[in-house]
Amino acid sequence: MKNTPKINVISLGCAKNLIDSEILLFQLQSNGYEIIHNAPPETKLDIVIINTCGFISDAKQESIDVILDFIKAKMQGLIKKIYVIGCLSQRYKNEIKNEFPEVDEFFGTNQLSALLKQLKTCSEFNRTTCSEQFDKLTVARSRTIKNNRLTGRVLTTLAHYAYLKIAEGCDRKCSFCIIPSIRGKYRSRPIEEIFSEANMLAQNGVKEIILVSQDISYYGIDLYRKQMLPNLLEKLAGINKIEWIRLQYAYPAPFPDRIIQIMNQSEKLCKYLDIPFQHISNKILYKMQRGHSSKTIIRLISKLRESVPDIALRTTLLVGHPGESEKDFRQLAAFVKNTEFDRLGVFGYSDEQGTSSYNYLDKIPKNIIRQRVKDIMFIQSEISYRLNQNKIGHIIKVLVDYKEGEYFIARSEFDSPEVDNEVLIPATDDRIKSGEFYKVQIINAEHYDLIGKIIL
Repeated sequence: MKNTPKINVISLGCAKNLIDSEILLFQLQSNGYEIIHNAPPETKLDIVIINTCGFISDAKQESIDVILDFIKAKMQGLIKKIYVIGCLSQRYKNEIKNEFPEVDEFFGTNQLSALLKQLKTCSEFNRTTCSEQFDKLTVARSRTIKNNRLTGRVLTTLAHYAYLKIAEGCDRKCSFCIIPSIRGKYRSRPIEEIFSEANMLAQNGVKEIILVSQDISYYGIDLYRKQMLPNLLEKLAGINKIEWIRLQYAYPAPFPDRIIQIMNQSEKLCKYLDIPFQHISNKILYKMQRGHSSKTIIRLISKLRESVPDIALRTTLLVGHPGESEKDFRQLAAFVKNTEFDRLGVFGYSDEQGTSSYNYLDKIPKNIIRQRVKDIMFIQSEISYRLNQNKIGHIIKVLVDYKEGEYFIARSEFDSPEVDNEVLIPATDDRIKSGEFYKVQIINAEHYDLIGKIIL
């Protein structure tokens, strides 16, 4: 088409948000737009759509900063229209609408259909591809067409891995979390629908799928009246071209124990589990409204490590929650030291209006929160260095992601993209290709990276 409108979709926040952006990109492309993903503000184009995050203060500030950057570009004549969608827009639509009159329109998390109508995709381009499903669920719905290519999403990750959202929303009542208010109640996708999308991903070259939702442990309870993540995993493991299946964001209780058995039986299910424990102090777990005790956490970790000896456990912790005393923090620090998590992230408490914690009076000063974050990460950096040093001489299977400078950047089954360790392989062999699996011997190690050589 002549004068095809160019749209830049900016995706901020988590992998679940990225999937929403990929769905949107596909809808725009199907309706005749020229699409660009995450182009900088100085790129001259017609429209920018900013998919925002509104989870915690740092994420909100990043979203606001990006909006301001593109408003400046609009004032300079580089952009004709700006649309803001996603969590920040869902949560603060009225406030930011008044704050940023230069933005042409704001849409919430379940209003992608309305956005498409605003862009006049149905009337000006191909009416048959205009999706009316977004108001019900913001999840990918793959369809098979004649050339059997993937439809429903435009992948923005590297070609050999993709995130796969298995549910939307959350039914948990964690005191510090605003997600249920933004995303609504938990809504599982049917197993056959997820399988269909995973199969299409595999047919298009994806070798690793990363299952995500706000809480994968809960998967199926709303739809099938029981935990169905093990059943889903068994189904997905039957897809020939998928070699790795990775699990992110499991809730500690109730944990679907059959996953442990599947992890031992299936070579495709990565021996990797991301479980955000948040804290270990019973007092703080109670104030966080997590619904379980420290005993539950310790027993689960013990069960996982006894049953799957080489499992890599990743967790996320939250420090500085209202009421967290020095004693509570010392207990958490001791827990980190003693447990020796393979991977760990830590966040400082963010006081979010609309959460239960927002009404607590015993807030922790921000400078103390920042110091506690640093203290936990220092402990973890020493643990990570020691664990990595112990891997020297070992031979592991890796998936090469890309080449950067003098190294190929790869990952083991124990590492998720962008957040975990990497395996650096000197780029001395032209036979090494991105998206391929290799055996690597570890020859050196740093705090968060391994250095290896390919065994061909």
